Order: sequence, then structure tokens, then C-alpha cells
Amino acid sequence: MAALPPQLKPIQHHLRTAQEHEKRDPVVAYYCRLYAMQTGMKLDSKTPECRKFLVKLMDQLESMKKELADNDSISQEVVGNAHIENYALKMFLYADNEDRAGRFHKNMIKSFYSASLLLDVLTVFGELSEENIQHRKYARWKATYIHNCLKNGETPQAGPIGMDQDEEADEFGAEGSSGQGLSHGPPSQSYEDQDQSLGPGPAPGIGFTPSPGSGPSGPPTTNYNNIHIPPGAHAPANTPAELPPPTAEAAKPVPLPRSVPTVDPTLLNAQQQGGVHLSPEDFTKAQKYCKYAGSALQYEDVGTAIQNLQKALKLLTTGKE
Repeated sequence: MAALPPQLKPIQHHLRTAQEHEKRDPVVAYYCRLYAMQTGMKLDSKTPECRKFLVKLMDQLESMKKELADNDSISQEVVGNAHIENYALKMFLYADNEDRAGRFHKNMIKSFYSASLLLDVLTVFGELSEENIQHRKYARWKATYIHNCLKNGETPQAGPIGMDQDEEADEFGAEGSSGQGLSHGPPSQSYEDQDQSLGPGPAPGIGFTPSPGSGPSGPPTTNYNNIHIPPGAHAPANTPAELPPPTAEAAKPVPLPRSVPTVDPTLLNAQQQGGVHLSPEDFTKAQKYCKYAGSALQYEDVGTAIQNLQKALKLLTTGKE
């Protein structure tokens, strides 16, 4: 791929995430590039260098679409939506569990930030839910906060902490998709250029552009403890983020035990109740719940799969969620 024009800098990390997932998960790579292309068109599609870059990106997308034509996540939008959302939330939950356990390391920072990028990518399917908007802001802010703490030799505060609403607006903007102005505290160099003492090896795909000026180095004051963590909040056995090799400074994270929700016995022999009339929207919702369940099973997340299947059954039998 040609060098990224300066005007398209806001999409650089989404493109890098796509490159990282080229072999690991081509579906993620495809939608990251689709988001980058759509956003790039809005940023600058008129100057020759940008137009040339975006045309090549379109050609790459067309080629990928042909190669992945048999993949339901590409041919069916609802499946693709479920795939990206589940993948993003898996990264978020992995990083959140590491954070709550006080295990601060390079890979958990990368997972927080990558989750925020993938939640950006979800906008190719439509507007984000309020819940995912909050996840995106929190993940991006947490990644920056922990990164800067470690860089400055400070111990980050574990778990959900305050996030100043004014800072939040300044850092992320209305869309929160540029990846710029993410620093918390004193200006900081990018994550790729950070001190190597934070962990072995490079961590491509993460970068923080410093904001001018300085600010407080401690956590902001506004309460942010009401963030909703989705079902299945555990470190998955096969987390999308690759764990770094163990070092003397950081012990390898230990996955938490899984919790499987109790199956509602009334749904075991479910029959549609008399007088229930399902609308086209109800069928679409039921289908989406089933797709979410199937996507969750790709990551061996039994709990989330059961919950979504139960939602689908309840909707189909009672007409209510």
C-alpha cells in the first residue's frame, strides 16, 4: 500500500489494525479497511494524492470481498456486525479484567485501544448504541491513562475510575474516531516510540498523539463507575489480543473462570403463545440475537451465546423482549 497522505492521518491506526489481522481474522481486516475508506472519503477525496490512495484502497476491498465471498460475515451485514462487535468487546473485556486485577502491561493497553478502534469500525453498519459509545470513550481514555502512567513511572489506578466530561469531549470529539488528542497528563510521545522498559517487542497498531499543553497527572474526578460491562465479563481462553512473552517484571495473566448463566426452564419447551403477532422488526431482532450467539460461540463464549438464544426464544414466543 502507498504511503498514507497526511490529510488521511486519522485512519492510520484503523489501517494498521487491518494489516495486523490480515491472516488472523480477514473479516476484521476487511471491515477496518472499509471504515478507513469511508472515513477517508469524508476527510479528503479531492486532492490527487488522497484520491490515488483511496482508489487503491477500494481496489483492495473489492479483491478481499471476492476472496471472502463465501463468508457470511461479508455477505450478510447482520453477521458482520455481530462478528466485529463481539471481537471488539472481547478485547475490551480482556483489557478490563486485566485492569481490574491490577495487571498493567503493554498488551492490555493495546487491547483497550484496539477495542476502541473496532468500535469505530462498527459505525459502517449504522450509528453506535449509547452503550458502545461509552465503551469506546472509556477504552480509549483508559489506554492513554495507563500508557502515560507507566511511561512516567506512576502506578495506574485499577478498575473503573473518573473521567472528566470536558476532557472527554476535547479528547474524543463528537465521533471519537480520529485517534488524535488522546493524551492525559503531560504531553507524551507515541506508544510505538515509548520506552522499551514497558515490555518486550513492538506493539503495532497503537499510537497516541500528544495534545499540546499539560494537565493533571492523576485520575480525573468525574465518576465513571456506571459503565456497563456486557455479559460474559471474563478474560476469554482465546482472547483476540496476543499475550506478550512473560518477563521478570510482569507475570502472565491468568484467565478467570467462566460463568454460565442458568437456562430459563420455561423456554425449554417453548411454544408461541396464542394471539402473538410478530412484526418484521421482531423477526430481524430474533435473527440478530441468533447471529450474536453464533458469533459468541466462535470465541467459546457459552454464556453470551445462551443469553442471546434465550432472548430470541422469548421474543419469538411472547412477542416481547
